Amino acid sequence: MKKAFRSCGAILLAAIFGMIGAMNAAARLTQAAVADIPEKGKVFKTQSLEIDFSSYKVVFLELGSDRCIPCRQMQPIMKEIAAAFADDVLVVFYDVWEDPAPARKYKVQLIPTQIFLDGAGKELFRHMGLYPKDEILKILEKQGLKPKGS
Repeated sequence: MKKAFRSCGAILLAAIFGMIGAMNAAARLTQAAVADIPEKGKVFKTQSLEIDFSSYKVVFLELGSDRCIPCRQMQPIMKEIAAAFADDVLVVFYDVWEDPAPARKYKVQLIPTQIFLDGAGKELFRHMGLYPKDEILKILEKQGLKPKGS
């Protein structure tokens, strides 16, 4: 009889711990989903590959790393572009040293790599290395975009 109670107790504990683990996993997924909502006018740093680009005319992807010097030099340029084109351009930063999945998906050969996509996710242009703001502005102008206040 004692063995039966011990077995039931062990099963009950396993079930409780399993439910706690499932609740913690669900909470992490909910937090990740909330964190993965782009804020207009800001650089969207994420590792999620499930981003809806359809709300934007152009998506500017930066695939790099916070530890890479040319990548860090791109950060202020990306912030300026995100602020100046808040309604039309989504600026996304993927740290490919934290998670290489975005680098594989977009076939990145070196960092930083900038990829410009249309709202349907079709690649418009790609550049590797440090990319001057003036050159990025030319790409956006070719897509018929102008900064706020122009």
